[in-house]
Amino acid sequence: MGREIESIALERGHEISQRFDSSRPLRAEDLSNCDIAIEFSRPEMAAKHITICASAGIPVVVGTTGWYEKYDEVAAAVKAHNTAMLCATNFSLGVNITFFLNEVLARIMNNYPEYQTGITEIHHTKKLDAPSGTAITLAEGILNSHAAYESWKLESGASFGPTLPIEAIREAEVPGTHIVRYNSPIDSIEIKHTAHNRRGFAMGAVVAAEWTADKNGIFGMKDMLNFEALIH
Repeated sequence: MGREIESIALERGHEISQRFDSSRPLRAEDLSNCDIAIEFSRPEMAAKHITICASAGIPVVVGTTGWYEKYDEVAAAVKAHNTAMLCATNFSLGVNITFFLNEVLARIMNNYPEYQTGITEIHHTKKLDAPSGTAITLAEGILNSHAAYESWKLESGASFGPTLPIEAIREAEVPGTHIVRYNSPIDSIEIKHTAHNRRGFAMGAVVAAEWTADKNGIFGMKDMLNFEALIH
């Protein structure tokens, strides 16, 4: 992802002023010539990295998932230093369209209790968290829009509620596939997003960085894309 992000940023006329990885850890003093940071590292490091950026007054776009138990304290640090964070489980435009359609469909299916619901996500074998952050976002969209569901659980299958199952499959060389299914005895309805490569994720992260660089506050892709405005 780092290489993809760098390639797209350079194509769009930006400069990569600093690079950090396990061999060169992030330090606040190295951020003085930066306008914004993009965080795609590991779940156990993300919160620390965001907090360091906040302490240096640097806005940050966060694509790492699996660290959300520390979200509230990290968001407080960002606000305390009057800077910005845009955090997303997936920066792909197609995935964010899927998130929006998922919420709309869940509101509709709330009126049709004969349908069972389940989510399947498929990723490469090197993915560290399960279920994926994208699958959790899809589940949260259903929980917020469908009265039958109160929580999600990592397991296969479909249910009428109150628990929404998420199945996580790991296969070699799969960038990311997410499927939301509604099954009844007479038919099935399905929303599916299949990523063909990582370029869509990287492009979304760079565009998000461009949008966030001059802002203060906590944001998500919904704030940037504002799909609701397109259908009213």
